[in-house]
Amino acid sequence: MTQHLQRRLTPRHITFMALGMAIGAGLFLGSADAIKLAGPSVLFAYLFGGVMIFVIMRALGEMTVRDPVAGSFSVYAQRYLGPFAGYVTGWNYWLLMVGVGMAEATAVGAYMHEWFPDWPRWIWVLGSVLMIGGLNLLTVKIYGEMEFWFTLVKVVTVLAMIAGGLAIIFLGWGNGGQPTGLSNLWSHGGWFPHGLMGMVLALPVVVFSFGGVETVGIAAGEAAQPERTIPRAVNSVLWRILIFYVGALFVIMAIYPWTGLGEHGSPFVTTFARLGIPQAAGVINFVVITAALSGFNSTTFSGSRMLYSLAGKGQAPAGLAQVNRHGVPMRAILLTLSVLLLAVLLNYLLPAKVFGIMMSILSFNTVWTWSMVLLAHYSFRRRLRQRGEAPTGFRLRWWPLSGVVCLAFLGFVVVMLGVSPDTRVALYVGAAWMALLSIAYKLFGVHRRIVALAEPA
Repeated sequence: MTQHLQRRLTPRHITFMALGMAIGAGLFLGSADAIKLAGPSVLFAYLFGGVMIFVIMRALGEMTVRDPVAGSFSVYAQRYLGPFAGYVTGWNYWLLMVGVGMAEATAVGAYMHEWFPDWPRWIWVLGSVLMIGGLNLLTVKIYGEMEFWFTLVKVVTVLAMIAGGLAIIFLGWGNGGQPTGLSNLWSHGGWFPHGLMGMVLALPVVVFSFGGVETVGIAAGEAAQPERTIPRAVNSVLWRILIFYVGALFVIMAIYPWTGLGEHGSPFVTTFARLGIPQAAGVINFVVITAALSGFNSTTFSGSRMLYSLAGKGQAPAGLAQVNRHGVPMRAILLTLSVLLLAVLLNYLLPAKVFGIMMSILSFNTVWTWSMVLLAHYSFRRRLRQRGEAPTGFRLRWWPLSGVVCLAFLGFVVVMLGVSPDTRVALYVGAAWMALLSIAYKLFGVHRRIVALAEPA
């Protein structure tokens, strides 16, 4: 039996993993909510949020290129901020992945319900758990291949929508030969119809659309050429956001008045229908199911690898660090899947509320993870400076200012979570989870079993 994960993820796999995590169900369906809050100024919100995510990914990428490990930011938090920080960050991220996995599995059930309204949703949720779980138990290369094809479907759909939308805007396709032009972007209350506050209120929604891009750091432990693939994947984050979020929503809001978007389902469905595709709703339903399965696939992978890393550091039961002959942490995957099965029960009891509940309470976990990346990177850079070492060629530019600005932005997002009654529950659940982890840290003697992590040479 092999003792380590195997580096079987190719540059193609890593690149499409990074691409896929930025294109989720939030873009296809959730974008309408952000548009209602901010109007056309949502484009600036996505752009600003994208720049902040790019800063986080550059900080993570710099540490990952120097030391590509499965636990990624959990390992870096322990090494540069202390054992307790690494322990909390690792378990916090595992909970985040389990929660997002439940939400994605729930989304699969909801979308399949559109086609099979007489079937209970929990059956589709169970089917997605068994399918994605079974494939993850094979080899990591199969995971990479699945993610490649899932992502390809999403990419082709968005690019087709943008190309078709531009044809409507400038050539008049689907509009009797009359180009719609760009005037809808400012003709219904201007760029900021709800003022600057409208854009600010949309920022938390926008930022959490990008949740999951940090999976690239987790995958580095199984990447064949991390020194090449990680910089390429990280550097692609900003242009991906420009094309797939800003570009897509720019086209949609240029074609239709923003005040009417969301009244007839996904803006993507409306655009494809305008182009003369009669089965637009079915096409987008298929794509969104693919997007949800892609997210579920990635969260199962990331959650199990984080458990593997925690076990290797003495912060979880040692058996979770065992891998099979294919280099797959089977026990960590099975434990993650067993918890994900709770989604089946929740969809049986509360089929209409599960998705919203999970997304609300997981906001805090996302901000914590990104904050730990930035704080660990700050300590990492300080140590390099103290030893008189220069950073690697792949580095976070304008440090420490860029990191400080991004931390301030995340702090602002936390404040906004507390302002809205709909998202305030995230702070309550987050505080309770942190208290529970702290008690377990002392009660089970985790602090006495933690393995010291040496810095890479």
